Amino acid sequence: MDPKMRRNLPGTFSVRDLGRGAWRLHSEPAHVSVIVRGAEGSALPAAVRDIDIEWRADDVLLSVTSDGQRRVIRSQTVIVHEPLADLYAALPLADLDDKARRFWRRVFTLVRIPGGRHLLGLLARGSRARR
Repeated sequence: MDPKMRRNLPGTFSVRDLGRGAWRLHSEPAHVSVIVRGAEGSALPAAVRDIDIEWRADDVLLSVTSDGQRRVIRSQTVIVHEPLADLYAALPLADLDDKARRFWRRVFTLVRIPGGRHLLGLLARGSRARR
């Protein structure tokens, strides 16, 4: 078995039933979400611990601990979402000074009001005509 096809997620996860064999398991301190679709079997309790996932050729095995017992659930797909803390740290993003921040704050405020988008278009056309 390829080691990349297995995953162990320790900790406590809250369970939300999405209906039709779909669940969302969310770990609060680590902000890890697990989306399970096409699951066989009964519903999970409100909280589970220590998730083991094994992706296989035809299905996915999800092992969870609930109420001191280990349960294995067969499902069609499992998606693990883990946000990366330093995802944008390596990108060369522009730094905005106070003047630029004030400009964009005004633009977005103007766009939110009814008809503000059209007013912004008129102002932009007027500034282009002066050039």
